[in-house]
Amino acid sequence: MSVLDAVEAPHVAHRDNHTHRDVNGGWLRPAVFGAMDGLVSNVALMTGVAGGSASSQTIVITGLAGLAAGAFSMAAGEYTSVASQRELVLAELDVERRELRKHPADEQAELAALYVSRGVEPELAREVARQLSSDPEQALEIHAREELGIDPSDLPSPTVAAVSSFGSFALGALLPVLPYLLGATELWPAVLLALAGLFGCGAVVARVTARSWWYSGLRQLVLGGAAAGVTYLLGIAFGTALG
Repeated sequence: MSVLDAVEAPHVAHRDNHTHRDVNGGWLRPAVFGAMDGLVSNVALMTGVAGGSASSQTIVITGLAGLAAGAFSMAAGEYTSVASQRELVLAELDVERRELRKHPADEQAELAALYVSRGVEPELAREVARQLSSDPEQALEIHAREELGIDPSDLPSPTVAAVSSFGSFALGALLPVLPYLLGATELWPAVLLALAGLFGCGAVVARVTARSWWYSGLRQLVLGGAAAGVTYLLGIAFGTALG
């Protein structure tokens, strides 16, 4: 093996093994929250109505109404939230772009000072800042990363967030309704399917977050089960009081 091969081999091995998950994408958070929220809120809503001795037809209508209302609400909320965040970031980028155009020397000195504060020798820091500042768009990207902590080329999409929220909430909320749509007349099949969905959803999330699948799944099952249990007891209490 040549010296060049010996030097290159570790770099290839490092490149192949040094990969990271996508932590900046706009789909993961709304998808996860949407599915969990759909499952928990709809099974809790349905158990609350069932606790009040409602008929199977009423429970199904409640579940479907909760699915539709929740999915549209999640989508609208995520779209507005992400769009507002994106607009704020773009506004700050415009501010930085104007500063780079009006005061290039000051911005270059600011960037050099930042590198010096991180341990780079002053002369080298000034040279690096000078070379990086030669391209206005590159300079804007670097200042945005260093000062604002954002990547201008990787901003979250409001549409992706809204669609992810809508689809995942609807899918999660559909699970507890499915047994009734397939002919069930009692509550327990819906609860069992919803709890299984919560555990499975938590286990799938663990594949992305590197948490142990059983811990993540059990956590979601316990939280969802507690919400369903509380609303069922409240439904019984309200049904008794109003009856």
